[in-house]
Amino acid sequence: MAAGVWSCSDVRREQRDTYMPDMFYSRALETYTPIDTLHKQGINYNRMPVAGTVKRGELFPFELGPDQPGDSTNYVASKQIKNPLPPLNDAQMKEAERLYLVNCGICHGTALDGNGPLYNNGQGPYVAQPANLVGQAMYQEMPEGQMFYSVTYGKGQMGSYASQLSTTQRWMVIHYVKAQQAAGKGAVKTQAGNQTSGTSQTGTTVDTTNNQ
Repeated sequence: MAAGVWSCSDVRREQRDTYMPDMFYSRALETYTPIDTLHKQGINYNRMPVAGTVKRGELFPFELGPDQPGDSTNYVASKQIKNPLPPLNDAQMKEAERLYLVNCGICHGTALDGNGPLYNNGQGPYVAQPANLVGQAMYQEMPEGQMFYSVTYGKGQMGSYASQLSTTQRWMVIHYVKAQQAAGKGAVKTQAGNQTSGTSQTGTTVDTTNNQ
């Protein structure tokens, strides 16, 4: 009873020891808060996420790392990797188109034909034409994973876009490019079909090549 009465005393006492003080005294910082005070406490914090962590709602990082100079092992292996995103709906495809135009169109062009402002039919600052994504078989048939590898780590004259586009955004752009390539294939097949000979109702063979 004496201990109980003593513990209920109104005498204020200063706190002595704290169990797990790092959790009791929060060191949480607001975004863009100067971190000089942390350095003074011997805490080294560069604001970079811990290696291997994934932001909530984001896709897992690309499973292949960049090849060393002169090596192409991972670049070749990336052919087997499929786009983890499901087919995009209309709104998502519109956003993917916007991402392409903002980040890729300046080189590859709005029509994906390699004739962006930097080339401009040979009149721009770039002497060599960027890749024609819809007209060159090499890029038309390029697997999704290999295309993603190029966007992530860079390939040839193209640099990496990993800092400009998140993993999800890069895969969205790949979806958009593949959709445009598929549409281009359909247009070529339709055009080829219109250039074949047809037969009139009278049984006479007619040329529909220039028939509009």
